[in-house]
Amino acid sequence: MADNSSLGTAEQLRDPDYMPPLGSAVPLGIQHVLAMFVSNVTPAIIVAGAAGFGFGSNSPDFPHMIYMMQMAMFFAGVATLIQTVGMGPIGARLPIVQGTSFAYLPVMIPAMLGAGIAGLGGLMTGVIVGGIFHFIIGLFIKRIRFALPPLVTGLIVLMIGLALMKVGIQYAAGGVPAYDAMFKEVMTAKFAKGPVGDISGLEFGKFANWFVALVVIFATLWVKFFTRGLMSIAAVLIGIIVGYIVAFIMHQTGMASFAFGDWFGNVGRASWFEAPNPFRWGFEWNWAIIIGMCLMAFISAIETVGDVSGITKGGAGREATDKEIQGATFADGLGTAIAGVFGSLPNTSFSQNVGLISMTGVMSRHVVTIGAIFLMVCGLIPKIGAIISTVPIEVLGGGVIVMFGMVASAGVNMLSEVNWGRRNMIIFATALSVGLGLQLVPEALQHLGGTWKILLTSGLLPAAFIAIVLNLMLPEDLDGEG
Repeated sequence: MADNSSLGTAEQLRDPDYMPPLGSAVPLGIQHVLAMFVSNVTPAIIVAGAAGFGFGSNSPDFPHMIYMMQMAMFFAGVATLIQTVGMGPIGARLPIVQGTSFAYLPVMIPAMLGAGIAGLGGLMTGVIVGGIFHFIIGLFIKRIRFALPPLVTGLIVLMIGLALMKVGIQYAAGGVPAYDAMFKEVMTAKFAKGPVGDISGLEFGKFANWFVALVVIFATLWVKFFTRGLMSIAAVLIGIIVGYIVAFIMHQTGMASFAFGDWFGNVGRASWFEAPNPFRWGFEWNWAIIIGMCLMAFISAIETVGDVSGITKGGAGREATDKEIQGATFADGLGTAIAGVFGSLPNTSFSQNVGLISMTGVMSRHVVTIGAIFLMVCGLIPKIGAIISTVPIEVLGGGVIVMFGMVASAGVNMLSEVNWGRRNMIIFATALSVGLGLQLVPEALQHLGGTWKILLTSGLLPAAFIAIVLNLMLPEDLDGEG
């Protein structure tokens, strides 16, 4: 932990209501934004890519992705303010940074596959309903914690990471449109019962793509482990900037043909201000998305409980109160529901910022409030989203490979708390085999209806269901039996 004597006394720094000097509070708040910035906009990019109007799609609906990224920034700020400032019983009034959740992606990706912007009305309706359901969970969060021990939550977080790794590899190798073009070529040859044609002209998997992605990965790791302070915190962001520069040089020298597009035109055409637009894509009931969002709200709520506990332990050296945990859960749900109204994805507490509290030793919620205001300002400036949209998909791929790997690693870390006796091994093995197997072979459920197929082939929900049910049904003393 850094020497913070200039910021206040040790007692003051442990007080969430303490306000450090403004000259120090502002950079500390921006630190929190840098720690989560890339992770926060990535889910919007992935959902847009799955729907067919993302990077490299050449879709006329591409500006909708820019809007989704802007709303991801703006409503991460709004949700963070709800946590730090609070409204009555809503909000923990702790330095909790909210951001767009990765946890819902295994449900959102299959539901939005090829749906275009026509699917966004159903998606956002699901986000709203899921947020309301998440809010209701806050009323009895203390009563359901027993059903979600580290064995269950660790497995679920691991499954989230495993489900997303395919996306990271696709992005690093050239993106979803390039993958689809390659897949179409291979399947056409297969059905024609002839040899696969010359695919050397296809973009997917080219060395240039992988080279740029690897530059991002190695730059991120070097910055993370061989620098300190602000640079180390923003390692993924810096790695992406380095990869962007390398990709631009390769593009300019003819060594690669990345889809930069009309860079100055895209950014120049973007406006300087755009207000959030309620129900931009309408309101539509999609039961697969709604059920998936409500079920994932349980997982998100438990993640938030862990983050709140981590903040109070790391920053104040105490356990979180029931009031703080309930207030944080209420804020999670309200922030998500409001975000859905204006076209953003579900919000949750960001674990990487929990570690930042422990590292800086500054527990002030007002510092995080400053970061939230900075996020909201960024979210109202479409030129920022337009600049992000010019990042080559291979560059983003290098960053998300690291991020999704960290999600899986966080799950493994949770599982390290498990007592690995015979009972828990059986639960873990069964849930993982079924969940991961359905992810890998979704065709196994091709005869199911659309709603059940989307929910089950995510792999995440069946794995969670099996783990929870077996954990409640199998006796604790199973390990002692012969």
